[in-house]
Amino acid sequence: MRILVLLSLLFAATAVHAHKPSDSYLALSVDGAAVRGQWDIALRDLEFALGLDSDGNGEITWGELKLKRREVEAYAFSRLSVFSDGKPCAVSASDFLVDEHSDGAYAVMRFSADCGARPPASLEVAYSLFFDLDPTHRGLLRFERGGTAQTAVLSPERPRLAFKAGESSPLAQFLDYLREGVWHIWIGFDHILFLLSLLLPSVLILRKNEWQAAQHFRDTFWDVLKVVTSFTVAHSITLSLAALSVIALPSRLVESTIALSVVLAALNNLKPVVAERRWAVAFAFGLIHGFGFASVLADLGLPQGTLLLALVGFNLGVETGQLAIVGAFLPLAYALRGSWFYRRVVFTGGSATIALVALVWLAERALNVKIWS
Repeated sequence: MRILVLLSLLFAATAVHAHKPSDSYLALSVDGAAVRGQWDIALRDLEFALGLDSDGNGEITWGELKLKRREVEAYAFSRLSVFSDGKPCAVSASDFLVDEHSDGAYAVMRFSADCGARPPASLEVAYSLFFDLDPTHRGLLRFERGGTAQTAVLSPERPRLAFKAGESSPLAQFLDYLREGVWHIWIGFDHILFLLSLLLPSVLILRKNEWQAAQHFRDTFWDVLKVVTSFTVAHSITLSLAALSVIALPSRLVESTIALSVVLAALNNLKPVVAERRWAVAFAFGLIHGFGFASVLADLGLPQGTLLLALVGFNLGVETGQLAIVGAFLPLAYALRGSWFYRRVVFTGGSATIALVALVWLAERALNVKIWS
């Protein structure tokens, strides 16, 4: 029953998270006493919060956005505070622009913070954008001072961050990226459903074109180990290559292929084409999933001074989150493998539902249309 509940929660959430989770990009720079910033916020998130599409045609034009400029700035800056040495700074907006990110159009607000005449020894940021509407929202912060850049992630659990002059801990950045790797795999429902599609038949054996319960846990364990290891090795390769700018692929192609991989993996359970070597399927499509992970890492920003630590931390976070999912799924699946409930409801019904959900994703991503609101 727990497996069914898990799958139900995932399917319910996929309608919301068919695309990249909600992020904004906040950049702050300190030059002497001057504090300047730029804040990129997704138009889709602002539309949900404020309603930018005045004519209701499903498209947000520059004219519609300009009409809402004051409302957007008031909404955003009421949820951002900057403190210098414990004292609040007066934040004032300047330019208002639009830019394209890999997942769509963003409003770009440039601003300055008046923190007094002296260079701040400590600068603190308090952030609460969209936390009341979407607890999965993240603020991706890049802080620069004296030619040195630091990156951090603002979340409902960590809404305030402080940066002190001359203080930059590689370990703290490593832990930030580790946490975000875990978080990304847990809210990356396309990656989870691909992995589950490969794991669902791991407690079964195909005999005479019919799935039957596996007899020994040892066989199931080694099958799962090969699948998970293959997926891990593959996406680690492309994650590293893409994050280091060795290889680049269009985001729309990557996201569409990831959706296709979920469709094919789920359909393979219903009509087996590859039964014995699912690890090879995991490896082949894992290469594409690595590019998807890399797009998130690129959005987080790789600090050049601790690039290797950030890359390793994010990748280890992804693997930790992935192993947690496998650890929760496998014992329950093995215990239920011989039941009608597992074979008909969880395995067959789950695979069919996964394939349907992923087909909608594929249509949305390949054709750039919105099927789920």
